[in-house]
Amino acid sequence: MAESDVTIGQLLLAEYQTVKDEQKTRIGFRDNLLYVTLTVVAAVIAAAAQAEQSAMLLAIPPVCVVLGWTYLVNDEKISAIGKYIREDLGPRLAQLAEAERAFGWETAHRTDARRRIRKAVQCAIDLLAFAVVPLAGLVVYWGAGQTSTGLLVVSVFEAIGLIGLAAQVIVYARPFS
Repeated sequence: MAESDVTIGQLLLAEYQTVKDEQKTRIGFRDNLLYVTLTVVAAVIAAAAQAEQSAMLLAIPPVCVVLGWTYLVNDEKISAIGKYIREDLGPRLAQLAEAERAFGWETAHRTDARRRIRKAVQCAIDLLAFAVVPLAGLVVYWGAGQTSTGLLVVSVFEAIGLIGLAAQVIVYARPFS
């Protein structure tokens, strides 16, 4: 074997580093989406209150659906990377190294007794940020008495979109594992 040959172990470690880098990038991006959502919602509410135009609140649901879906997709990919490391990459490397296991942290942090509660709370926070707050904005719009037929129809479709997003947040969070 030539000195420049790459071993299977080196390839697996390089793959591990690559997927961990992707996971780290996605975590940062995902977490920032929550802050962006809160900022946009606050800005729209402030602008609507200042202008005394409840129709401006209709900007919140589409923003929350887009950012919420992007958050959810990134969260799923973060979980998928962890699962791939735990169930595929780690066992292959452990077998190659003749070790009991590799990347113990990938499994160890999932055994915390409070993990299910944290996951449930995170699901509630995600629902609050991406579905409940924009639905509350719609309720304020509907109750303000400044509705027009066209915007009322738009708001109903927005509500349906938010309910669909909320359902997906719950599905992706189940069983809080």
